[in-house]
Amino acid sequence: MQRYVIRRLLLIVLTLFLVSVIVFLMIRLIPGDIVDSMIAEMMRGGQILGEPPDRERLERAFGIDVPIHVQYGRWLRDLMLHGSLGNSLLSGAPALELIGSRIGVTFELGLLAILISMLISLPIGVFSAMRQDTFGDYLGRSLAIIFIAVPSFWIGTLIMIYPSIWWGWTPPLEVIPFTEDPIGNLKMFLIPAFILGMAMAGTTMRMTRTMMLEVLRQDYIRTAYSKGLRENLVVVRHALRNALMPVVTVIGAELVLLAGGSIIIEQIFALPGTGKLMLEALHQRDYTIVSGINMVVATVVVMSNLLIDISYAYLDPRVRYG
Repeated sequence: MQRYVIRRLLLIVLTLFLVSVIVFLMIRLIPGDIVDSMIAEMMRGGQILGEPPDRERLERAFGIDVPIHVQYGRWLRDLMLHGSLGNSLLSGAPALELIGSRIGVTFELGLLAILISMLISLPIGVFSAMRQDTFGDYLGRSLAIIFIAVPSFWIGTLIMIYPSIWWGWTPPLEVIPFTEDPIGNLKMFLIPAFILGMAMAGTTMRMTRTMMLEVLRQDYIRTAYSKGLRENLVVVRHALRNALMPVVTVIGAELVLLAGGSIIIEQIFALPGTGKLMLEALHQRDYTIVSGINMVVATVVVMSNLLIDISYAYLDPRVRYG
């Protein structure tokens, strides 16, 4: 196990290096830079308010007056030697501080979404498999298709608009720290987390049902039933654990979708998370913040995948890592 983890960590370092190169280059392929964004903000009615900015001086100040490979070398040097993702081009604040002040919101939203997804998908998926081709099974499969097909941003938009028109109610828009008011904090995050959780639950529900059907047909399950064990005991102790391995893999893959989906949900519900910060940074061409957020998200995803792979050994005793 130890050698396997070391090999995976070395592979993670290589993966993050490739991610950093791709992100650093892709963001700079977007037309316009931060100087163009600043000039556009100063434009009003086709005229520049105040003195025209000195473009060359601004480019030197932002460090974008040199070729891209030189910019990347400087950024990578600061990351390797000082553990710094650089400073925001606009505010000058360290990128890690800005991301750290927002990542708690995104983490709480994602954690609640995963929890809601599992609470919905696992029981329904298991029930559908145990009652195959019954009305309950058809209902569960229909719910899974609906959860997959309906866009989360569409549901979020409807919730923000129609309740305010019909009943004068809107979801809470001011962030309340969990330490100050846990109930008020959960009230704000519950609706957006439920919307994200439904989008994840559809795929997880279908995978749970499929794997449970496969496991329930195994000989050792028939043997457990023939010994007179209760159905609930057979399902929980023997079938569910073996069926969870592919389900855990699906949940790990959905972490990437969760990171992307939270950007839209945070914007709709005015949640000050990293997704909202990403949109603001993209609009203003703040390259440092965009690269920093992508690196943090990539690190979380690859480390989560490592933990998921390690969990296989716990779920299935036959799995051994050498």
